[in-house]
Amino acid sequence: MELAAPPAAGDALDSGINGRAVAAARQVEQRRLDGVRDVVSTFRSVAVFVDPLRADVRAVTSVLGEAAGAEAVEAAGRVVDVPVVYGGDAGPDLAEVAAFAGCAGQEVVERHSSRTYRVFMLGFLPGFAYLGTVDPTIAVPRKSMPRVRVPAGSVGIAGRQTGIYPRESPGGWQIIGRTSMTLFDAAATPPALLAPGDEVRFVPVSERSSYVVSGFSRTEVRLKADTAFERAGRSLTVLKPGLLTTIQDAGRWGYQNMGVPVAGPMDGVAHRLANLIAGNTPDAAGLEATLVGPELRFEQETWIAIAGADLQPSLDGAEVPRYQAVRCRTGTVLRFGARRSGARAYVALGGGIATPPALGSRATDVRSGLGGLDGRALRAGDRIALGTPHGEPRPLTSALRRDPAAVPSNGARLRILPGPQIDCFDAAVLERLQEARYTLTPQSDRMGYRLTGGAPLPAPPTGEMISDAAFIGGLQVPPSGDPILLMVDRQTTGGYPQIGVVIAADIPLAAQLRPGDWIEFQPCSHRDAIDALAAQSEAVVDLR
Repeated sequence: MELAAPPAAGDALDSGINGRAVAAARQVEQRRLDGVRDVVSTFRSVAVFVDPLRADVRAVTSVLGEAAGAEAVEAAGRVVDVPVVYGGDAGPDLAEVAAFAGCAGQEVVERHSSRTYRVFMLGFLPGFAYLGTVDPTIAVPRKSMPRVRVPAGSVGIAGRQTGIYPRESPGGWQIIGRTSMTLFDAAATPPALLAPGDEVRFVPVSERSSYVVSGFSRTEVRLKADTAFERAGRSLTVLKPGLLTTIQDAGRWGYQNMGVPVAGPMDGVAHRLANLIAGNTPDAAGLEATLVGPELRFEQETWIAIAGADLQPSLDGAEVPRYQAVRCRTGTVLRFGARRSGARAYVALGGGIATPPALGSRATDVRSGLGGLDGRALRAGDRIALGTPHGEPRPLTSALRRDPAAVPSNGARLRILPGPQIDCFDAAVLERLQEARYTLTPQSDRMGYRLTGGAPLPAPPTGEMISDAAFIGGLQVPPSGDPILLMVDRQTTGGYPQIGVVIAADIPLAAQLRPGDWIEFQPCSHRDAIDALAAQSEAVVDLR
């Protein structure tokens, strides 16, 4: 839902429009409509994420329209004082901002700290608040070359916006100081310190003040993991981690308004099938292995099932069939060989993986540091706790066996719906997109696929876009004109227009592509998109 026409410039921040968006989002949340998974307010819009097989889309649309048209009054937010050490090691770009403004560094500090800033939205990282508006005299642009590492707590400026990095991350904002406050803590309620509609005041403090950045203690996480291990009593040991092997469950819904990505399996169908065959619930936590699989030793007898890409799995040298339940005896070692097809294999383990959940999910989000094993990929020597099995392994009949076409050989045609910024593009641009064949580049990961090939798509005539909600399957058009296909770890908001959105039923197909494979896009209606998802879901449900 858009509450204003697309602005012509990236700095068009309007607190009135944003207030309506925040109020409308809260109204929708309070209705607790069935099938609504997330409600995200941005600078000037509200995005409602629904399960189309559960939600009454017309009812959701009606409620959203009512909330937008009621001129809802925004509830007063909190005022949060943030202590900041400016300059020096804490603010390496203070001198550059001063040079831009033509004043002394202390004057920059005074101008930055003399205002009260509105929290327009959260995105980029969990707990990262976009604050505005900065004094125009110090509204310095982003750095031309982003830093590889920006420390947690860093306070930066980017145009008329200012913000605080909740955790260490790459970033391109001009860093003028640092705070000791914890912006995001998955163990806290609520996890994010700031919320849309709140206000922030920066309070200068001296370097002698304590500003060690605190956060969710890794020691605490490890102790919780050990407790889960002891309680479960069943485990496996990682002998080799593979290229990128992570723990994934169905994903982390309900926190996108705090900037927390959904994560979860790239190929949700393969993940669910493997779980059901192994005797688990479809959303149980298992392993996702990318291109090169891990080497795992089972410390107790365990049932497993493998689905998705064919990475030549074997148990003590004997080949393991995919889409079948297999008993692994104590001490058995699961290995993977060379890739035959697909990109991501899923290993379901009887009882599921019993690592501590973060925000209700065990899904690993490496960039956010959430879920799995301390929010990271597997390493050699890891011990992974397994849960207690509650179901029996299930056979997968030939009628229900997954269509081999779902693991593409060297490319795929993906169906797309019109994107939220489709009106920003000329009709000829959409035609060019649908006629082109793109190639998946090596600069692709769980956040998104960078594509190349075909004539670059021209940028919208409206110019730079203010950040808005980003969607799994969203097809962004950056200034280069080479599209980016957003995947499950994508940021919750983004500043590139989305010309289309790949339908949910085709995301598992996209998940099995690897660098060098081709991608084509074909238009799809909303009705066909829902029917495709329903057919896909029914095929999995029939196994239960």
